[in-house]
Amino acid sequence: MNQTVVLGGGLVGAVMALDLASETGRQVTLFDLDQKKLDFAKGQNEALQVQQADLSCPDMVRQIASNADTVLGALPSRFGHAALQAVIETGKPYCDISFMPEDAWQLSEMAQQSGTVAVVDCGVAPGMSNLLAGVAAHRLSPCRSIVIRVGGLPIDRQPPWQYKAGFSPHDVIEEYLRPARIVEDGEVVLREALSEPVLIDFPETGTLEAFNTDGLRSLTETLDVPNMLEQTMRYPGHRDLVWAMRETGLLNDEPIEINGCMVSPRELTCRMLFPKWTYEPGERDLTVMRVEAEGDLDGVPTRLSWDLYDELDPVTNWTSMARTTAFPATIMARMIESGIVSTPGVHPPEVLAADERVLDTLLRELAARGVTYREVLEPA
Repeated sequence: MNQTVVLGGGLVGAVMALDLASETGRQVTLFDLDQKKLDFAKGQNEALQVQQADLSCPDMVRQIASNADTVLGALPSRFGHAALQAVIETGKPYCDISFMPEDAWQLSEMAQQSGTVAVVDCGVAPGMSNLLAGVAAHRLSPCRSIVIRVGGLPIDRQPPWQYKAGFSPHDVIEEYLRPARIVEDGEVVLREALSEPVLIDFPETGTLEAFNTDGLRSLTETLDVPNMLEQTMRYPGHRDLVWAMRETGLLNDEPIEINGCMVSPRELTCRMLFPKWTYEPGERDLTVMRVEAEGDLDGVPTRLSWDLYDELDPVTNWTSMARTTAFPATIMARMIESGIVSTPGVHPPEVLAADERVLDTLLRELAARGVTYREVLEPA
């Protein structure tokens, strides 16, 4: 029986574990420090094994991975890189969705030496967005531009924020702070997070506001496309509120003295803000994404795009963001096990785009789980 472990029992990690635990011939253990998260996940499937563990400790991750056949990671970004390195040291296959600030592929040589097959950034965005961008760059010759826009939002828009976090709120704040890498005329340039907002209309959501975030990540190094951009989308007005907080200093990490106490403005802001950004059980959310590329197909200027629109599953009550992020990782883990993805190293999804089996398998298995991508090919 395959012994599979999932590191991190948050919104996404729990769905990863539950999706895998539904499979015969597989024993899944979900690890997290928070017993409440573990109990919640086990309450949905008694066959799922759960265990408390401090996953911020690389030695603990190494010990857990060494006893597993397959490892999946869904940790907060600040723990992702150390966990990846610990798993690589065990030589076990790994599929990870952590939005780590470090460049994970810098550990690729270590993974090659240990024989580890690791696919990172394997969620929805980064993740499916990377793979689809890679497919576009592979099909179009040349591919001149790629634009990725993605957002996870509550269906019920409650002022003032009109937003709730479908994954770690700390990682959401990181998106709003980390400078965005963009490719312009073949050169990587930096833009402030939240910069250059534009309004985009979608039939299911109405008007959304898109702004720069650091979602291209590995794409700046792996794809030879002269113009690439990734933007996060929110309901109009949310970006202005976050920008005001950031410019006021409320998201600064450096502690300041208040009445003799040293306080981190960011920690205080997060403590006050996150309860308002937390979904209630069964509260409906949506995920919307568009990956759009332009280039030539057989010498004809062509636009190739994929659209995703997804909502909370009312049967399982799994949020859309959890489902659309978790399922690519679990499907990819199965592809590693089956040998479709077999080359040792640390791989972002786009480097797998030349193998049509990868995209075909992902789209087929996602559709079987109710997550559908719509492809459009049209003259540019």
